[in-house]
Amino acid sequence: MLPVFRIHVLVLTLVALAPASPPLAGDEPGEWNTQWIWQEQAGPANTWMAFRKEFHVTKAPEQAIARIAVDSKYWLWVNGEQVLFEGGIARGPRKGNTFYEQVDLAPYLQEGDNTIALLVWHFGRTRKAHADSGQGGLVLQADLGDTMLKTDRSWKVKHHPAYDPASGGGGNDRQIPQYNIKYDARKSLGDWTDSAWYTPGYDDSSWQDAVEKGCPPASPWNELELNYVPHLNDRGLVNYEDYPESKFPFTSDGSVIRCKLPFNQQVTPYFKVVSPPGKSIRVRLDNRVNRISTTYRTRSGSQAFESYAWVNGHYVEYQIPKGVVVNALKYRWTGVGEMKGKFACSDPALTRLWWMARNTLYVCARDGYMDCPDRERGLWIGDVADQCGPVFYTLDDAGRQLLKKAIRTTVGYSEDGIIAGLAPGLIDELPMQSLQFIDQGIWRYYHNTGDSETLAYAYPLVREYLQLWGMEPNGMPSWREGRTAWADWGEGVDPPPTQVCWYVLALQAAKRMATELGHSSDLTMYEERLEAISANFDKLYWNGKYYTSGEFKDDRANALAILAGLARPSHYNSIMEEVLIPVRGASPHMEWIVEEAMVLAGAPEEALRRMRERYQSQIDNDERTTLDEYLGVRDGGTYNHAWNAPNYILSKYVAGLAPDSPGWESYHVFPRLLDLTSVEQLVPSVQGEIAVRMNLGEGTFSLELSSPVGTVARVGIPKSIGRVSRVSANQHAVWLDGEPLGGIEGVRCFGENDDYLVFTVAPGEWNLTATTDQD
Repeated sequence: MLPVFRIHVLVLTLVALAPASPPLAGDEPGEWNTQWIWQEQAGPANTWMAFRKEFHVTKAPEQAIARIAVDSKYWLWVNGEQVLFEGGIARGPRKGNTFYEQVDLAPYLQEGDNTIALLVWHFGRTRKAHADSGQGGLVLQADLGDTMLKTDRSWKVKHHPAYDPASGGGGNDRQIPQYNIKYDARKSLGDWTDSAWYTPGYDDSSWQDAVEKGCPPASPWNELELNYVPHLNDRGLVNYEDYPESKFPFTSDGSVIRCKLPFNQQVTPYFKVVSPPGKSIRVRLDNRVNRISTTYRTRSGSQAFESYAWVNGHYVEYQIPKGVVVNALKYRWTGVGEMKGKFACSDPALTRLWWMARNTLYVCARDGYMDCPDRERGLWIGDVADQCGPVFYTLDDAGRQLLKKAIRTTVGYSEDGIIAGLAPGLIDELPMQSLQFIDQGIWRYYHNTGDSETLAYAYPLVREYLQLWGMEPNGMPSWREGRTAWADWGEGVDPPPTQVCWYVLALQAAKRMATELGHSSDLTMYEERLEAISANFDKLYWNGKYYTSGEFKDDRANALAILAGLARPSHYNSIMEEVLIPVRGASPHMEWIVEEAMVLAGAPEEALRRMRERYQSQIDNDERTTLDEYLGVRDGGTYNHAWNAPNYILSKYVAGLAPDSPGWESYHVFPRLLDLTSVEQLVPSVQGEIAVRMNLGEGTFSLELSSPVGTVARVGIPKSIGRVSRVSANQHAVWLDGEPLGGIEGVRCFGENDDYLVFTVAPGEWNLTATTDQD
């Protein structure tokens, strides 16, 4: 519900936005004047291909942007130094096309002779997260100043003999595209040594000349489109916390060596051993839902190995044969950007819950946002919509760019007005998830970023999809089954009103999109349908106590009716008492929606109580650092599913931060401390970091705010703390005994409503302190 303000003073402050960062040289693609290269064969599947090229540079350039594309992943070295760990991103941006990336080679180049090397892993199969081209390939082009470096038949290529293409893994044909790793060090090319194939001086005279496959936009890779998601954040190889340097070396007794990770992370395990030849070392994680394992066959002597197929979990387990000397056990944590957002409060359980939800979001993000990082790695658009809210309170710009990719990829793979439910690998229609994606994915992304270009790219599909619904004589939209009309796991799901509510939320979002983009001619259709549904919803679904199609008492459908504005405020108390408080049917996919509806219906205390009760068993489990898939409504599942939105509720409604205008140019801080005495929140917004710290004491309330340039904030002093007699900003009084004062430049009284005294706050560092009457 929008607050109604009694206005005392309105001061409108316009703050110039900071200029956008200038583009890097090489951002514009220009012409491709190079060749896709590979071996003669098109694949085969699960191929690891090594490429090398020696070249001369007269003068080392200050910048040397290489444009690189592969199917499917690559690792890059220049002069023996690793430049990029796991480049490439799941193919592709739209049907048939392929992403390329930019890498600056200049820091690694030297005057004179240089060597560039790439290891390319070609998956060779389509799965949920990847669309196979049917052809392994590498293309590279870089302007080095006095010469052009480009892939052609002068490059050397070798099918890496140590990687077994018959390694299996990846689950069934609807799961992940990666394979198990089976590596025979007796066939290595000196990997992980100072004389490796990717170092200068390596003798590649026995390697084949690369086979040219065509100049971009050659088939089957077609048009190359820039990948705007930053490269993975490579934190380097580090020791496990329970296996520091001081524990090495030791001789394995043959039992499983269990190494603890700080929390559930995407990692690539590493080891260094001294062994006789032919011994098998096996590596896997405690997370048995992982579809990937590693088997390494030793050569004689000292050797090191890192498994490049990432996995996730809480523990890495090494099975090293008895008698093998272990000199190092390490891991590399990689991921998308950084988890910049923070939340803490006086309740340790809620602080831990937010942290677990943060970890869950991060481990479910890489090539795209995933339902889970172990079983499927699929971009289910309903799961992405669930992730969209927490993204803006948790991740930095890389997370926002990954969400942009999710939207643009979904649009790029959609056909005939149907929103692709699981691009790029599967494009089935999932009606309720599609409707959720319109509102909580596309619109929420725009509202938090101000990215009108992506909004304009997605909007035509949104409009076309909503027009696929007919309208029935009873005023409701026609039912759509799609591939599946799945709404949620758990018992008591009531699909008819649930789908209607999602359709209304999507119509409302489309109406806002049309207004933002200037498509005024589209508004009539949205408004007419919204009016018809609103006029008839109660007639069809209200039974006098709650909303139902006849046989269900569904917390999801009733929560959505509140969020969609279909539930009359006069119904709220009954819905709360009959359904939202006693019924616990929702899985985590819809649980946060129920909690949000409870807040908006005026019962934030009950929402927080429900959150604590539903998640308490996971909070208490010290062995878990991420959140489960089903929340007890179904057996099985993963312990790190994308349904992780408690941090959205805590950040938006307890800390109380949310944007008022697109891109956080204006935002509000309306805290709900409830039974808490302190709350801290850091939001890594598109405008910059917003940090707030609140403390409630005996007769006092303080709120410290760090607000970035380019923003105007509305800050609410909650009236729930008692009758406010004085408010000061940086020790200057701005409110006294019910009246606003001139105070201090940058802070002005905006007004008040039933819940808050509201002040507009300019960018800067602020400390607002309120005192209350004690009699």
